[in-house]
Amino acid sequence: MHELAGLTKTAHGEIVQSLTQKRPRVDRQTIIGKGKVEELAQLVDAHEAELVIFNHALTPRQSQTIETKVGVPVIDRIQLILDIFAQRARSKEGKLQVELAQLDYLLPRLVGQGQSLSRLGGGIGTRGPGETKLETDRRHIRQKISVIKKELKEVEAHRERSRQKRQQASIFQMGLIGYTNAGKSTILNLLTKADTYSKDQLFATLDPLTKRWHLPQGMETTITDTVGFIQDLPTQLVNAFQSTLEESKGMDLLLHVVDASAEDRQQQEKTVLALLKDLEMDDIPVLTIYNKADRIDEFSFTPTLFPNVLISAKSTKGKEALAEAIKLEIMDLLEPYLLTLNADEGQALNEMKRETLVLSETFDEEKEAYIVRGFAKKQSLWIRRMEDELDN
Repeated sequence: MHELAGLTKTAHGEIVQSLTQKRPRVDRQTIIGKGKVEELAQLVDAHEAELVIFNHALTPRQSQTIETKVGVPVIDRIQLILDIFAQRARSKEGKLQVELAQLDYLLPRLVGQGQSLSRLGGGIGTRGPGETKLETDRRHIRQKISVIKKELKEVEAHRERSRQKRQQASIFQMGLIGYTNAGKSTILNLLTKADTYSKDQLFATLDPLTKRWHLPQGMETTITDTVGFIQDLPTQLVNAFQSTLEESKGMDLLLHVVDASAEDRQQQEKTVLALLKDLEMDDIPVLTIYNKADRIDEFSFTPTLFPNVLISAKSTKGKEALAEAIKLEIMDLLEPYLLTLNADEGQALNEMKRETLVLSETFDEEKEAYIVRGFAKKQSLWIRRMEDELDN
């Protein structure tokens, strides 16, 4: 309910009253039962409420029944999230994904004028007046869904090509994941000066954004910011945002951002880990970034996920600690190398600094060569060169 309040504020709604109920089982007609619906109708009147939002997912029939009894529109958590997504989407792909999710949600909820108008059978007494308004609407929505899916496939193909280019270039790729409002965009801005929209609100980022980031040692990497996860993320959204979420599938390392100050922190962590499993991404290495250290007592903080780093994205120290933690993770995932470069291979040395994690370089005056130690991707040119040197 606390999260529902946060979502409502994010959607620019003002909360006038909240109502909860404990019952052994859900009422099939109204979720909350007859007496509670009457109480809800009285609250709506007393506070002059214009909308009722249920935390529980409602069937088309349930929302219709409750709406009739309380006299104002009734929506559920899914519709609320879809509304926020519609407000936030900026890119063409984001807008298409939200529209697809909304149409998928709307289709079973279209209500017609009863069976009498819709008799389109083949026998006596079943010839209706032709296609009804309801059926025209449904057909129109289905056609629109097909068009959007086709457009999304094209955008997805383009994204896939960009992803493959990055992989072929042997660039180390990282993906920011985490619960909504954990501070992913703030961390992206901290590392890359991306100047992306980051605010203390749910679902501030919808459109994935990939930025280049150079480690203090010079190695070039990419960091991709993605949509935040949330408990009971609507199926329509998971399906619609499949291509966006899949952006994280090809990553070498996932940076799982957790709000260290959140009251239900462990529940948020479980939600993200469960979604990673659903998306078949639980085999990708993860570094957990406990963010918002400025809001907690660092000495009494007990982390639950490892490896991890505790930082405040608002401080310079936080940036240094994070860069160091990422460097250690990269060293763990890459192959070590020791290479000798001739004195005239200055350009190769510069490339090496950009493409690999160089830990030390010394110039051997006797051999007139650079001795370079570092870490690189297994399939990289530098590892192959080292193997060739060893063979010779």
